[in-house]
Amino acid sequence: MPLKELTVKELLQLHASATNELNARGVVRTHNNPVGDYTEWLVARALDLELQSNSKAGYDAVGKDDARVQIKGRRVTPTNNSRQLSAIRKYAEKGFDVLAAVIYDERFNIIEALLIPHEVVGEYASYRAHVNAHILILKGPILSDPRVQSIKEIVCS
Repeated sequence: MPLKELTVKELLQLHASATNELNARGVVRTHNNPVGDYTEWLVARALDLELQSNSKAGYDAVGKDDARVQIKGRRVTPTNNSRQLSAIRKYAEKGFDVLAAVIYDERFNIIEALLIPHEVVGEYASYRAHVNAHILILKGPILSDPRVQSIKEIVCS
């Protein structure tokens, strides 16, 4: 089947299979790309956000209400089931109002999709001096915090 006939998700699944084979051959060491770009595109489309240029520090998109949204994605695999999001830099400068976080399984099926207010991120993230950033792991109590909103149904539709 020509690639043009595949859906976005099918293309990502093909990419995942190719990455797994490249990993088995020792060509690549990670499995995460293109998770970030796909997540930004997916969340912006689902929530009707306007993606910003890559030069915007602290946020990736803006909502109709002018809320600044930082978007993070993480793909878990059988060999790496970490739910640690990429570094959240300059948290104290409040560069974003809300964090949109999506966790995928190995085949880009959505496990979790959440909106987390800035102040809630600060309560659950830990500062790590060696990366000069806050690190947030999406497991445990944050998943049941009433201030955290699931957007899985919206993002999956």
